[in-house]
Amino acid sequence: MFKKLFSPIKIRGMELQNRIVMPAMGTRMASEKSEVTQRLIDYHEARAKGGCGLNIVEVAAVHTPSAPAHFVSISEDSYIEGHQRLTDAIHRAGGKAGIQLWQGSIATVMDPKAKMLVVNDMNFGNYTLPAIEKEEIAEIIECYGKAAGRCVTAGYDCIEFHCAHNYLPHSFLSGGLNHRTDEYGGSFENRARFPLECIRAIRENIPEDMPLFMRIDAHDDFLPQGLTIEEVIRFSRLAQDAGVDVLDVSRGNIITAASLYEVPPIDVPNGFNVENANRIRRETGMVTIAVGRINTAQLAEDILEQEKADMIVMGRAQLADPEFANKAKEGRVRDIIHCVGCDQGCYDGFCDIVNRPFITCMRNPALGHEKEHRLEKAASPRKVLIAGGGMGGMEAAVVLKERGHLPVIFESGDHLGGQFITAGEAPGKAEMKNAAISFAEQVERAGIPVHYDAEVTPALIREELPDAVILAIGSSPIVLNLEGIESLPVYEAHEVLDGRADPKGDICVIGGGLVGLETADALASAGHKVKVVEMKETAGEDLGSLRKIAVMQKMQSLGVEIITKAVCKEVCAQGVVTYQKDRESIVTCDSVVVAAGSRANDSTALTAVCDELEIPYYVIGDAKRARRALDAIAEGYETARNL
Repeated sequence: MFKKLFSPIKIRGMELQNRIVMPAMGTRMASEKSEVTQRLIDYHEARAKGGCGLNIVEVAAVHTPSAPAHFVSISEDSYIEGHQRLTDAIHRAGGKAGIQLWQGSIATVMDPKAKMLVVNDMNFGNYTLPAIEKEEIAEIIECYGKAAGRCVTAGYDCIEFHCAHNYLPHSFLSGGLNHRTDEYGGSFENRARFPLECIRAIRENIPEDMPLFMRIDAHDDFLPQGLTIEEVIRFSRLAQDAGVDVLDVSRGNIITAASLYEVPPIDVPNGFNVENANRIRRETGMVTIAVGRINTAQLAEDILEQEKADMIVMGRAQLADPEFANKAKEGRVRDIIHCVGCDQGCYDGFCDIVNRPFITCMRNPALGHEKEHRLEKAASPRKVLIAGGGMGGMEAAVVLKERGHLPVIFESGDHLGGQFITAGEAPGKAEMKNAAISFAEQVERAGIPVHYDAEVTPALIREELPDAVILAIGSSPIVLNLEGIESLPVYEAHEVLDGRADPKGDICVIGGGLVGLETADALASAGHKVKVVEMKETAGEDLGSLRKIAVMQKMQSLGVEIITKAVCKEVCAQGVVTYQKDRESIVTCDSVVVAAGSRANDSTALTAVCDELEIPYYVIGDAKRARRALDAIAEGYETARNL
């Protein structure tokens, strides 16, 4: 099964067991001093044990003054020992270890103590950050060479040079970013000078049989005078002459909406960048890696079979399931926990430096806890009643079953999956629905009893007398009691997404959060004229930054009008009456859809009977407080792990 994906490939002196690459994704698992931690070793070791062909260690800083805290560094000899422990662990697990050499330019802003190096003078309000001087350019080039030598000592099998995503080498190469007037700016040849000198410095400090990869943007998105794919092909040929063997073809930059393509959310099509990799491969003749929302083994196999790439980056696929490669190779596709492109843990979690020390994954709460959270068998099996078969309830049930407990799910509806199923009804989000259905099938295959159309009541708890109760009964939409609401047909957003309601004519959606915008998407895609009314300053505040870019782009393309800072006061025959800056106006419409958020379902009667019977209980997910699926699944996992 997946014969091409699991065929070996040899590049210079390195032979990989398969074509699956774990890319250099930022984790923030390094120490404050940028040292390799045991957590980072465990994270990479788990993916190597899971069958990944090549693990590339993320964004390793080459220059000490500009190395941000909690990002890996290889800028000093003192870091070598930690990297040796990391490569040893990957090798013991049967994998190969690569490392990505990196100078982050403006990305180092995440650490105010790290020096920020920029290609041009950059204005920050009352302060202008001066462009990197020629002496510093020479210093950085030398740092790349010395870092490469340390990588050899540390036992890495290959090196990747990061020349994309607005980092310093890409900033020099791109005409949309580089406005210098010296020999490092202006013409294509001048702009290519710095990255080529870095490549040569790396190549000179590594053995002849060590492969050198390069991460490159296929072209620059949303960046005037940015790189074209023709320029990228031209530069790739020069890079090959300088010693690069493999092209890792990415997209995106961090100063425009193109950041969407660096960690593409569910709104971006699967394999969206493959054709760019295909063209670059054809026109350079170089070994090429395809990147971009390739999260199933079948899609990866198809790309390789069609000879559009030689290897496949499958990063978030292996965050969601570290055993992805082994399961695919063994034909256990039904058991794979698939990434759904939510971006909640891997990107939003990475950026949330206040609340999260390192990345996580909605579908894999054990990410970053690979050894400390190893599931232990229960000393004695306990019967656990789970009220609610949404994603949090199912997660709890599966973990409990694995530990040897006796979970049983009581679901008030006729299917498992809860609001994940509803979310998957929005345009472009079928992966959400499919993931919920697949997870429900895994619950069934695990032999976990499920009772449908079975609402948990105090009487049921008295009858079942479980050893513990998990309350995952979710939330319900908030009902608005607006004056005159009977004047027009009024529907609830979840009814619309589920297909239980079919509003007619022009539609006003009250509420511009995630559910409201996705409902507007569904209605506008069906041909309705849609206006969204949101009382906050901006719509989509509950969306992660990259999903927000994508959703807002979709709203614009569909012609959805978004009215912000507007309070809905009443409904009349003409539409919805709003107040905006003390001015009353009517949003004309034929139908109204309410998406005013959700409120936790009341569990006090259930907790009261548990207290009376001295049964331990745990309230998780939206039943505690309406939030993201990330929280519900994590709480289901933690409850089951510790019970």
